[in-house]
Amino acid sequence: MHIQDAVASRHSVRAFLPTPVDGDTIRRVLTEAARAPSGGNLQPWHIDVVTGDALQALKARVQARIASGEPEASDYDIYPPALRAPWRDRRFQVGEAMYARLGVPREDKAERRRWFARNFDFFGAPVGLFCSVDRTMGPPQWSDLGMYLQTVMLLLRGEGLDSCAQECWAIYPKTVGAALGLPEERMLFCGMSIGLRDPAHPLSQFESDRAPPAEWLRFHGA
Repeated sequence: MHIQDAVASRHSVRAFLPTPVDGDTIRRVLTEAARAPSGGNLQPWHIDVVTGDALQALKARVQARIASGEPEASDYDIYPPALRAPWRDRRFQVGEAMYARLGVPREDKAERRRWFARNFDFFGAPVGLFCSVDRTMGPPQWSDLGMYLQTVMLLLRGEGLDSCAQECWAIYPKTVGAALGLPEERMLFCGMSIGLRDPAHPLSQFESDRAPPAEWLRFHGA
């Protein structure tokens, strides 16, 4: 797949087929993605992949924690506490557009909560990925994680696979950390669903809008 096609066709897929994914393909993609840049070549990412029985056990563990009503808290702010326009508006708009595609009105809070809970089933994907980072790392190294993960998602498109990066997993750092055996000095950053999109699902072709370049792009001296 041409790189431009991979970029254009990558979006956060929230409905997957149960079709198994070849483990060698995933290992190759994750290894090749390590060519992503990182400041000082620190390569700060740590990746855990879960499939099969291990995936089912992890999902059951998290579902039990959710059902218990005992909350956890992420080790970082997923969004700024006082998110303001235009970023607050973009977040609101993508949520409303997604629920509109699903036919779930704003007042149906229960159904929205049920849909959000599908995050913790990896939207039915056969492969789950978790990214963690040493707690001593700072914002520059966190940006390195993003470059690695974006490279992973583009390479997955080259293999005909889809993905959904999910920071929501970070709200259960203790449960996920215990399931994966993460050392105490490691902070959970995000999860990712990987597999083949379900073409029959209403969200199969859902793509979020992008702000026009006039809002964020400037050229100097050109």
